[in-house]
Amino acid sequence: MRTVRSFVLRQGRLTRGQEQAIENVWPVYGVKRGDGLLELGDLFKREAPVTLEIGFGDGVSLAEMASSAPERGFIGIEVHRPGIGRLLHLINEKGLSNVRVMDDDAVEIIKNRIPEESLDRVQLFFPDPWHKKRHNKRRIVQPEFVSLIASRLKAGGIFHLATDWEPYAEHMAEVMEASIDFASQAGSPFSPKPKSRPVTKFERRGLKLGHGVWDLLYEKH
Repeated sequence: MRTVRSFVLRQGRLTRGQEQAIENVWPVYGVKRGDGLLELGDLFKREAPVTLEIGFGDGVSLAEMASSAPERGFIGIEVHRPGIGRLLHLINEKGLSNVRVMDDDAVEIIKNRIPEESLDRVQLFFPDPWHKKRHNKRRIVQPEFVSLIASRLKAGGIFHLATDWEPYAEHMAEVMEASIDFASQAGSPFSPKPKSRPVTKFERRGLKLGHGVWDLLYEKH
């Protein structure tokens, strides 16, 4: 699989609250970097359906989803420290025991640390669209990546994608429709926004700019 990183690292300043959350909450809910496969039951100290979110941004929507579904386990992957600090602060503030946080490249985590057929849901909301045509190859949604996601989902598991960039939505639809592992829940590439997905910071920004928003929900065969 050609390596496509799931992020571009942009440094940002941490607030004092974010620094304290990383210092005090990460040791409890953060997952240390490593190479071994995770035992998800041990990770959450119980058996539960697990949702993996790639690139949770400021963590607000992930915290809201975790608060609304305490019966589920949520793994959030993000490399930007302010977002990590914000989510950890929310975990502590809301008393969320069903969230775990990872801070490495999502592709490497999924390849090396997530067991096959272990996830119930994978979420990829508003990834970098790489607007310029010469950069399109850097988009994370590629056939190889979709096959990797399929290998980690259980049968019947859901891959939920969303973007506010129409050319990327069309690209996502093309890749997902070509996959032999998935079928659209809507019978066509685009689905109505499910109530379970909160509006994200990036989505609000796109809406203010007049962008549309496209959700794609695909079920693994």
